[in-house]
Amino acid sequence: MVSPSGNPAPAQRRRPGPPPRRLSHEAKVLLLSLASGLAGVAASMIILWTGDYTPKVQWTLTLLIVGSWVMFALSVRENVMRPLQTLSNMQAALREGDYSLRVRSSRQGDSLAELMYEVNALAEAMREQRVGAMDASALLAKVMAEIDVAVFTFDEQQRLRLVNRAGERIMAQTAEHMLGYSAEELGLNDFLEGEAVRTIERSFPGGAGRYGMRRSDFRQGGVPHYLLVLTDLSRALREEEREAWQRLVRVLGHELNNSLAPIMSLSQSLEEIFRRPSRPADWEDDMRRGLKVIAERAEALTRFMRDYARLARLPRPHFSPVPLEALVQRIAGLETRLKVQVAPGPPVVVEADPDQLEQLIINLVKNATEASLDTGGGVNIGWSRNGHSLSLWVRDEGPGIANPANLFVPFFTTKPGGSGIGLALSRQIAEAHGGELTVSNRTGARGVEARLRLPLMR
Repeated sequence: MVSPSGNPAPAQRRRPGPPPRRLSHEAKVLLLSLASGLAGVAASMIILWTGDYTPKVQWTLTLLIVGSWVMFALSVRENVMRPLQTLSNMQAALREGDYSLRVRSSRQGDSLAELMYEVNALAEAMREQRVGAMDASALLAKVMAEIDVAVFTFDEQQRLRLVNRAGERIMAQTAEHMLGYSAEELGLNDFLEGEAVRTIERSFPGGAGRYGMRRSDFRQGGVPHYLLVLTDLSRALREEEREAWQRLVRVLGHELNNSLAPIMSLSQSLEEIFRRPSRPADWEDDMRRGLKVIAERAEALTRFMRDYARLARLPRPHFSPVPLEALVQRIAGLETRLKVQVAPGPPVVVEADPDQLEQLIINLVKNATEASLDTGGGVNIGWSRNGHSLSLWVRDEGPGIANPANLFVPFFTTKPGGSGIGLALSRQIAEAHGGELTVSNRTGARGVEARLRLPLMR
């Protein structure tokens, strides 16, 4: 066929017809069962209808043979399809979350019975996992509701998907009113940007204060989500501040009473001497002794206030590389009351404030020396390196620590004339350098071990 222009006409497009109908599995099983007996039935029919039989016998046997053939094929189909239907129902129940159904087989040891056993085992395993997941979800929901930490989760469009009870208190709204709103609408969009961990001062509808913020990412259903955790630090800081003030007032009151009480008592006694019409012969000696005690207590009070100012005004450290071995050898040589043994250690350069680190180690060596002098023991100092951290220890052979709870309490001391700020100042220096200081009784030996841990240069 050509078009009016003389060109061949394009072939007409045929509409796709319906897909060819395929036989079902049941029909295939039935046909295969019929085909398996077809040869025998055909042979029986040939023998029956070509033999010397009466028509009544021929039709009777034909109906019997064909009926048995068809019934056998249907029976085969039924025995094949019934277990499959049972297993199909079982799988549908599992898909719907019903793990209470079980399949049953009267046979033992064949492949079908093994398959049903495995399906039952799968259903039991899924039931146990479901129960475990439900228990874990219930526990997680309980923990989320009870913890005093605000938890928010946002989807990839930064819309709120979950919030716990603490989050509701911060936002002064219920979860039903907030779910689905964007982080910008809730005023939390700036938390989803910038540093993932930081401390912020923020005013929320439910209250203002200082909060610790942590943000992390996770995936749910293959879609990225954001987890935002806000911790109210104000209450803990206020509690710590209150306890610090209580400790400070208790120590200050103790020191002030120790100095002011005798000053007041002596002042009243001296005033009484002057009021007497006739003074005793040694009243001048009493005056000198009283004034001397007043001067000594005033000096002690001045010294206490100076030590307090020193502890409260510790400057920020100025870091520089410090060779540790030379520093330790120099500090050990400063102690003249007994010889400080320096254990050999690896060459280490620590990033620290030289003056503050020296003061810290001097305090430790001084305390160890004074403890060992009471028992005639010795003092050892050494250090080791563990990865990117330094561990320096000072061990003495003194009487040990009787009351570890008061070790780092400022101005608490059991030594005559002690200021009680040495360990407190030392720990403050250690923490300012990103490290820690621990003091404890030695294990398996007499005395105390002070251990300083500091980060090293990388």
